[in-house]
Amino acid sequence: MSASARERRAAHRASRRPVLRAAMPARASVLAALALGVLAAGSAVALLATSSWLIARAAEQPPILFLGFAIVGVRAFALGRAVFRYLERTVAHDGAFRSLASLRVTIFQRLLPLAPDGVRGVRRGDLLTTLVRDVDTLQDLPLRVAQPLVSGGIVAGLAVVGVAWLSPVSGTVLALGLLLTSAAAFGVLHLLSRAADARIAPLRARLADAVLEYVTRWEVLNAFGAAEERRASILDLDGELRRAQSRQSAAAGSVAALFTLGAGATALVTLVATEPALSTGALTGPQFALLVLVPLAVLEVAAALPLAMAAWWRVRASADRIAAAVPARVPPEIPGPPATPAPPPASATPLTLRGVTARWPGQSTPAMAPLDLEVGPGDRVIVEGPSGAGKSTLAHVLVRFLDHEGDYLLGGVDVRRLDPDDVRRHVVLCEQSPHLFDTSIRQNLLFACDTATDADLLGVLDRVGLGQWCRERGGLDAPVGERGRLVSGGEAQRLALARALLSSATVLVVDEPTANVDPARAEALLGELVRAIGDDRGVVIISHTPVPDRLVTRRVRVTAIG
Repeated sequence: MSASARERRAAHRASRRPVLRAAMPARASVLAALALGVLAAGSAVALLATSSWLIARAAEQPPILFLGFAIVGVRAFALGRAVFRYLERTVAHDGAFRSLASLRVTIFQRLLPLAPDGVRGVRRGDLLTTLVRDVDTLQDLPLRVAQPLVSGGIVAGLAVVGVAWLSPVSGTVLALGLLLTSAAAFGVLHLLSRAADARIAPLRARLADAVLEYVTRWEVLNAFGAAEERRASILDLDGELRRAQSRQSAAAGSVAALFTLGAGATALVTLVATEPALSTGALTGPQFALLVLVPLAVLEVAAALPLAMAAWWRVRASADRIAAAVPARVPPEIPGPPATPAPPPASATPLTLRGVTARWPGQSTPAMAPLDLEVGPGDRVIVEGPSGAGKSTLAHVLVRFLDHEGDYLLGGVDVRRLDPDDVRRHVVLCEQSPHLFDTSIRQNLLFACDTATDADLLGVLDRVGLGQWCRERGGLDAPVGERGRLVSGGEAQRLALARALLSSATVLVVDEPTANVDPARAEALLGELVRAIGDDRGVVIISHTPVPDRLVTRRVRVTAIG
């Protein structure tokens, strides 16, 4: 393996390790569950050993006093197996569920500073699957990986030692049976299941993303005759996922069959190997029965070891996906709160940029040329430039979704000294495709100002030209649908503008306000929006379409790099 490949694998393991560490319960819970697991599995082996000895010894019709200890042992081990297994499951699952809840919060907290620009390369369905199914899979780490590996390994090892103490030949046979059966099971798993286990999580993500895209964009797909093709691709993905899961199930069934066969073969070899000792009197009949039957219980316990390895492959794949989608370290291009934030300014104006440029996470070259900009109350600044010149990059810099190079002052304060949330309270972005929540018009507006009255909400809707529209739809309780499906693109932008006007922001950044409007209506709409904003706020308008000089106070042109 080359040095670069080793470095990549080391970096991969380093990024995965915090996720796996967060998935493990508290140490006290883990140790208690492992101890109970050893007692439960040990009770199962001891129950079979004691009961086989008792039945064989009872056939010799000794005085009942000679059987008392074994009778008590059978009862104790039978009760212990059930009680310890119940306690082990209770303690282990309680710890796993507690750690899972904590892990969800941790992952969400790691996601918050990254959104939206730190997760631009992750598809929605992929992120949804990562945050739900992959996080759920991590509960298998304590339950189906650590627990059976440790408890099964300890019990199997102690059983081999105990059998070897009674009969070295039987101990050797049992150890070889365990090793050979486990090796065969690991080989079957590697052949049938490892590739499938690694593919299941990505396939689930691709399927979720395809279904989400089909459901949310069905109208467009149907209008252009692409719905059937997308539906067929969903069915293909579903079939591929089912085949991978079938291989996984086939591998698990094969492992179970191998251990059943291995237990029988080990018992048979033990019988043949220890029969001479029985004939010479070196072993009693009850001891002989114990040695022959114990492998059945030991290999049943050991059957969990290969399945634990298969569970580990699934857990590792999910941890890798979580680490890739939600990295523990925020990229340097994404701003975070300073160690000691400065008090936020009373106003965002003047907003001043001097030689500001920025780049997207993971990119080595800037996405926009250095830019100077100043915005004060009543300013109407239009930002122009060709596609790809960095206009959207500028919008994300202004609201601190992206970090920058150069000087960016807000009310005379360097924004690097401010918490990004404080910047966004003063500078609000109205996106080209704003997000609307699947609730009423009222609730979509109250997110900006939860103390606003209905009169305030209707007043701001009148300002953006949606007052009559709202009344015709049934008032403020009218729904907007999932992601605003019940409103047009232009109406969604106006709702977003109304939401911004309800906020305390003194600078509004409006991205492509006429993108969803007929060109003949664009100038009139822009005029309405500018008048609605008022002279007490500054506005930065990003537009591909021409804007008349009478609507703006200054023009700024963004040029492409190179």
